[in-house]
Amino acid sequence: MYRSIAKMALVLSLLGCLPACLADGPHNADLVVTGADIYTVDGARSWAHSMAVKDGKIIFVGDDRAVGDFVGPGTERISLHGEMVLPGFHDSHVHPIDSGIELAHCRLDDAGSRAEVLDIIKKYVKDHRQSAWITGSGWSLPLFPDACPTRQDLDALIPDRPAYFVSQDAHSAWVNSKALQLAHITSSTPNPPLGIIERTAGGEPAGTLRESATELVSRLVPKPTREERQEGLMRALRMANSFGITSLQDACADEDSLKTYTEVANWRRLTVRLVAALHVDPQRGPEQVKDFVVLRDKYLSPFVRPTSAKIFADGVVETHTAALSSPYTDKHDTSGLLNFSTERLNSIVQELDKNNFQVHTHAIGDAAVHQALDALELARSTNGQNDNRHHVAHLELIQPADIPRFRKLNVVANFQPFWAYRDAYITQCTEPLLGPERTGRLYQINSIIKTGAVVAAGSDWSVTTMNPLDAIQVAVTRRSLTDASGPSFNPEECVSLPQIIAAYTIDGAFVNHQEKETGSIEVGKDADFLILDKNLFEIDPSTIHSVHVLRTYFKGQPVYKSDSAK
Repeated sequence: MYRSIAKMALVLSLLGCLPACLADGPHNADLVVTGADIYTVDGARSWAHSMAVKDGKIIFVGDDRAVGDFVGPGTERISLHGEMVLPGFHDSHVHPIDSGIELAHCRLDDAGSRAEVLDIIKKYVKDHRQSAWITGSGWSLPLFPDACPTRQDLDALIPDRPAYFVSQDAHSAWVNSKALQLAHITSSTPNPPLGIIERTAGGEPAGTLRESATELVSRLVPKPTREERQEGLMRALRMANSFGITSLQDACADEDSLKTYTEVANWRRLTVRLVAALHVDPQRGPEQVKDFVVLRDKYLSPFVRPTSAKIFADGVVETHTAALSSPYTDKHDTSGLLNFSTERLNSIVQELDKNNFQVHTHAIGDAAVHQALDALELARSTNGQNDNRHHVAHLELIQPADIPRFRKLNVVANFQPFWAYRDAYITQCTEPLLGPERTGRLYQINSIIKTGAVVAAGSDWSVTTMNPLDAIQVAVTRRSLTDASGPSFNPEECVSLPQIIAAYTIDGAFVNHQEKETGSIEVGKDADFLILDKNLFEIDPSTIHSVHVLRTYFKGQPVYKSDSAK
């Protein structure tokens, strides 16, 4: 009898604990989002209204009724009222550490005139009397005649210390006389290989340096300290997360960069997925790939992946350093600069490809794009097909015959969509140099998409804004952010909203070999997502830039919350 009573007591005790046991069971979520418009970016481009997250993974995507099965006493709930949820954005071409460091220096991005540039510098110099160097960045080329600011302008503000200011596109530098003296740059100094020292009519250095000529001075500027690199990265991460970004590819990294990423990752504060593209030296050959293998083996981790290599094939149109297939309209004696001979580029690309590095190429002019595709095609025929997912970035001008080659060669087209509208860079510094026919073929995003090629997107920050919503609007409208009804720039190249969202999510994940873990909101994937205050599909495309990110989650953890988020 006592045994029967004991059995009954055991049964009753188990029944009594049943709800608590279920509350701690495997199906109860850490986080549930309901009442949302979730654009999953899955294969069917399906929509949902709720999702559940546990241990950083998405465990449910569906409707509000069914998600209730995943709610337990400890589940955090976010109840929305039609706000939009998207997968976390991927910026496939960005410079996080350097740009984050620049935020602490003299910033000239917001200056709308030469006078404003000088006024900002004047105030900065006054507040930094103890600095041995005055450094800054972000001056806009169209603000100065021939995109060439003078040393005299800087000398008037900074006569006693060297000054070094990087241009907005990062391919030119503006220096004062003190800096030129320290670098021993005089009228007799020849242009370095792949660089230009702009000169006055009398042959004296004017104060503007292009491409590799910038290194004559930049190598003298004090290098950022370990702490400054860490602080710069933390600024960049905060900005990225505030824009809904959860994955970055550093488009030009060195070992100092890898150290910084690893240090921050070890603090558990690296709030993005990080792929690093190691800088390829154009003065060296394929032997440098051995150094890349050493760096990859040393720093590869679940958090930092130095698996890409960055090649600068040419410069930029505005300074006649982008490599064109025919001469510039305003300078018939030049077609720009290719930074690599065909033989050297081919040998480097083949060695990178053979060692399973992804090749990430900067190519602005159509000759550079063609050379890059040729090198990748040769590597493919030599090494065989693989899954390295090479990509060519910027792609300002492409030869018509090269457009279908991206799909045929499995090369990802990595565009910076924010550049695809008629701003001062186009009207003052590009169209006069290229002429109307070539200008009418700039940034052919839609043409590439129509071939079936994969298109990814990036910001190139700090060259231009990191905010994907700004770039998404320009990709759809081909107009400036403030132009709601004007003519589109090359309107046949406008893309659809689903296409450009894919470029910033699932296709960005693809180029970084992350599509199995992230890039869409699907069961089993990591919970990388963002919440917007409006549904992008329900508003005028010309207002996309005014939409705000309310929250960003990385692997199920909140990494950003706006003041207006409930």
